[in-house]
Amino acid sequence: MAIFLNSESKVIVQGMTGSEGRKHTQRMLTSGTNIVGGVTPGKGGQQVEFEQGSVPVFNSVGEAIAATGANVTVIFVPAKFTKGAVVEAIEAEIPLAVVITEGVPVQDSAAFWALNRSRGQQTRIIGPNCPGIASPGASNAGIIPADITPAGRIGLVSKSGTLTYQMMYELRDIGFSTCVGIGGDPIIGTTHIDALKAFQDDPDTDAIVMIGEIGGDAEERAAEFIKANVTKPVVGYIAGFTAPPGKTMGHAGAIISGSAGTADAKKAALEAVGVKVGKTPSETARLMREVMS
Repeated sequence: MAIFLNSESKVIVQGMTGSEGRKHTQRMLTSGTNIVGGVTPGKGGQQVEFEQGSVPVFNSVGEAIAATGANVTVIFVPAKFTKGAVVEAIEAEIPLAVVITEGVPVQDSAAFWALNRSRGQQTRIIGPNCPGIASPGASNAGIIPADITPAGRIGLVSKSGTLTYQMMYELRDIGFSTCVGIGGDPIIGTTHIDALKAFQDDPDTDAIVMIGEIGGDAEERAAEFIKANVTKPVVGYIAGFTAPPGKTMGHAGAIISGSAGTADAKKAALEAVGVKVGKTPSETARLMREVMS
């Protein structure tokens, strides 16, 4: 089992004919992802050659779904075109859209998220500015390296791409059911709470690692959700314990305003509901190892 993405997922790549799209499509194919097509307007009917064979290109997401039965799209489109690509995916009602692109204007993210809500959220959006989602041994949609960890029974949800990879590596002896990189922009599609709910409902996930970071109140809201709804053990890590107030650190959403959004405040909120929080990624992995033992 896995959440959101499994071995049955049929994946298309918007922007597959570009350099990044082509490179990461090859990576995903090598990891066993079932890539059934690409989408580049004006290039429909072409074929792109990969080590595993040729993949057809379609002019639109709708055409690709009709021809292949695709239910996942991974979006490798430049930031100025990302809004249009996501809107197209939403209007085609594809169940899962993974938006890798960084630097998407917040106004654009707000617009396509509002559209998605107005249409009943038929499409789950992960991102933007995220590494994607990987269910080890089953499928990999995005840029997460596929050989860090085997399948296992830990669920991982993280704002940070590199910390996603580090936690996967630190706990590779145990393995993961699904690893979800939700991205660190101020407006994102899938949240910590969405992933926590899915992991709570997944019978093959025994425990959850949640990686957050300074800025905003997403982790505090996740703590409230954990208290009310999550019975599985959760271990947390908050990036940014040494970040100075008022300075954006890495992600657009990672900025402390006064006493709000600090790592210490988030740590306290999580520990108050029974979440063990590590001060470093390695300490967090050790805490999870103790839970799983």
